[in-house]
Amino acid sequence: MKMNFGTVVISAGLCGLLSFILLAVSIGTEYWYIIDVDEGKNSSLEYSSSHSGLWRIYEGKITTQTNSFLHVPLYSTCVSTDLHRVIVVLLPLSLVLLVFGGIFGLVASLAQSCTLLICIAAYFLICSLLTVSGVSIYISYSQQALEELQHMVDIESLSHVHMSFGWSLVMACLSFSLELLTGILLMLASLGVCQICLHHSSVSVQSRFPQGF
Repeated sequence: MKMNFGTVVISAGLCGLLSFILLAVSIGTEYWYIIDVDEGKNSSLEYSSSHSGLWRIYEGKITTQTNSFLHVPLYSTCVSTDLHRVIVVLLPLSLVLLVFGGIFGLVASLAQSCTLLICIAAYFLICSLLTVSGVSIYISYSQQALEELQHMVDIESLSHVHMSFGWSLVMACLSFSLELLTGILLMLASLGVCQICLHHSSVSVQSRFPQGF
């Protein structure tokens, strides 16, 4: 039982650490959304290939802080502005919570406390909920921006403009999966500790009241 507990806890720790690294890289990189323009077929257009993150947009060699989507404001509506504010709060908040979760998880593992392990497992599940909420809102936010763009320009002019989500978003999704897995593993570890405690309790009772007494 002790070996199983140690294996589960170490696995949970590695998953938690990897989820933190992936989320940190995801937030810090600028490949959440990629716009690839066929310049040969769109030489007359003002559009240019670009990739963007949560904070900046890169168009060619130019880095801008402007909120543009093919030169169309992303935040032209109050709804999209609010969505962006929620995104830039949820994801960094989840990252910070992962740091505290790692610390508390280490303490709970060393103490082998069933109650603490259950609480930390629930804590990581909440972190995963924040992460997936931020990712989902970003996808919805980008979709709204695209729909707004299609209403403002001729769709035919975008026929050679390819838009897709980038690897930064994929890393955030992987981080969510690992956070969820960490919570599940810690929950399993807590069940293992509870079983050990119940076993010790039953042995103690039997030693006090032997059969045939």
